[in-house]
Amino acid sequence: MTDNRNDSILARVNFPEDIRRLSLAELGRLAEEIRELMIETVSRRGGHLASSLGTVELTLAIHYVFDTPRDRLVWDVGHQAYAHKIITGRKDRFGTLRQKGGLSGFPKREESPYDVFNVGHSGTSISAAAGMAEARCLKGEDFRIIAVIGDGAISAGMAFEGLNWTGDRRKGMIIILNDNEMSISPNVGALSSYLNRIMTGQTVSRIRAEVKTFLKSVPGIGEQMLKFSRQVEESLKTFFVPGAIFEELGFTYVGPLEGHRLDPLIKNLENVRQLEGPVLVHVLTQKGKGYHFAENDPSRFHGMPPFDIDTGEPVNGGPSPTPPSYTKVFGRTVVTLAEEDPRIVAITAAMSEGTGLDQFAGKFPNRFYDVGMAEQHGVTFAAGLATQGLIPIVAIYSTFMQRAYDQVIHDVCLQNLPVVMALDRGGLVGADGPTHHGLFDFTFLRTVPNIVVMAPKDENELQHLLKTAVTCGGPASLRYPRGAGLGVPLDEKPTAIPVGKGEILMDPPAARIALAAIGSCVYPALAAAERLLSEGIPVRVINARFVKPLDESLLCSAAEEIGTLVTVEENVRMGGFGSAVLELLAEKGITGVRIRCLAIPDEFVQHATQRELRSFYGIDAEGIAAAVRQMLARP
Repeated sequence: MTDNRNDSILARVNFPEDIRRLSLAELGRLAEEIRELMIETVSRRGGHLASSLGTVELTLAIHYVFDTPRDRLVWDVGHQAYAHKIITGRKDRFGTLRQKGGLSGFPKREESPYDVFNVGHSGTSISAAAGMAEARCLKGEDFRIIAVIGDGAISAGMAFEGLNWTGDRRKGMIIILNDNEMSISPNVGALSSYLNRIMTGQTVSRIRAEVKTFLKSVPGIGEQMLKFSRQVEESLKTFFVPGAIFEELGFTYVGPLEGHRLDPLIKNLENVRQLEGPVLVHVLTQKGKGYHFAENDPSRFHGMPPFDIDTGEPVNGGPSPTPPSYTKVFGRTVVTLAEEDPRIVAITAAMSEGTGLDQFAGKFPNRFYDVGMAEQHGVTFAAGLATQGLIPIVAIYSTFMQRAYDQVIHDVCLQNLPVVMALDRGGLVGADGPTHHGLFDFTFLRTVPNIVVMAPKDENELQHLLKTAVTCGGPASLRYPRGAGLGVPLDEKPTAIPVGKGEILMDPPAARIALAAIGSCVYPALAAAERLLSEGIPVRVINARFVKPLDESLLCSAAEEIGTLVTVEENVRMGGFGSAVLELLAEKGITGVRIRCLAIPDEFVQHATQRELRSFYGIDAEGIAAAVRQMLARP
């Protein structure tokens, strides 16, 4: 590894104070070595590579100029923070990235004092930093606050709310806009860096303040002269830079700066450090910088499984082909349904490929909408479309739909509009950890009137339930897991399933217990039932399909006929599918039933593989079988 070489700079760096002793040339070498370590580690472990490769110099410059962790550095989302982890005491553990018991893929306060705010969802950094700025003033403390936000994340509504508040409060705070989509020629970049270095220098800032005071003091014409001088300055600045909107919001705008040139980046940040009030620094970076496969295809290398460094291709688990993912089956089915029904439109929040809607976008560009990282807008936008007779399918990861909960209630369900919410990554997602597990949607959606909540047992049932969702005439939620499907045969044509209708998959004579499972837990329940049957324990297995409405007849008859019932779901236990079944039995006055709800307990689930997590929480085949044995062993 790079940091084991005798001449390695990285070997000498463990914390930010170490980099502050390095020369500019050594910092450049350090950037190269950090990139090598990131590429090597992510090639083995998987992770968010392209964004982190693009922020290496920016990360070094921030820690070089500012006194972290005394100065608070707040990252947005966290996809770009790998270099930050490496130089803040976690270099030796970086190989455990996203592994069970290892480093999180995102900044995490429990990990390091340099991680001042836990992140994973976009658009939070400005508001969090604003809160820190207010707390600093209330406590009479003196430190600087730097928030780093990407050009995609700043499109989130919450980011605009934070900008609006921060600009008005005028508290000292630095927002660094990491723009990795724009390009800039070397000449313009050099001129921009030079102009901003002058404009942010202490001497020029002092002169500007003195001139402003003098002009104000001139009787009669002072205010007009001041206004004219501002117009001239703004005209010159906006000729070169696109920062007028931030200036109008109350920020001192600096940029754009080239994010891979350490010398001007450091000098500009040193000047910015001296400014008062809110400042926005616009930095241009390149996603995937330093690894040509990631530079050429940054979208694919945003989040990568393990891959071969020499080819950039994923390392598969073996020679046999992998079944198509749930995401791909969803994408194909949306296209099929849209070919039949011109009312169907599709919406995503900056995740067209991640949600499988890229095929739909290519075939029906006029019926596809990417609203950016703005889930709240996306849901209400869908509601507006639905009022005009269209059937919007809103594809958003389960964890991100949490951000649009009010819109789901107020704008979709209250009006009983036919909006389909396709929740990818429902359940345990694995290495991305607690910010990305989709473990709450059964709970937060089934409490809302008018909505149908469902989950398929496999990829074939996914296409049928999607057909059900678009034809049910009202709000519908369809959640499905991350990763490959089970490889079951796919029916040629999606067919709607009666709303609220489950099915019995296994019903041996004299069943001693009933397993009622939903979604990704159905096949593990079947596998558990096969094991138990071989032990002489017959089990009825129910595929519930619907969390709301429940198949009351199917579940009540199982409870009354068998008397022992276990529910299984990949959702939090509180308010989930099992809770719904308990409520149903209580409502129907069915007593004397032994029941156990297998689900995620009242805790945030950490990062590990999906298989490890399902085993840990006892919702895999072995865990379900063990729970049944325990139930039957009790008097």
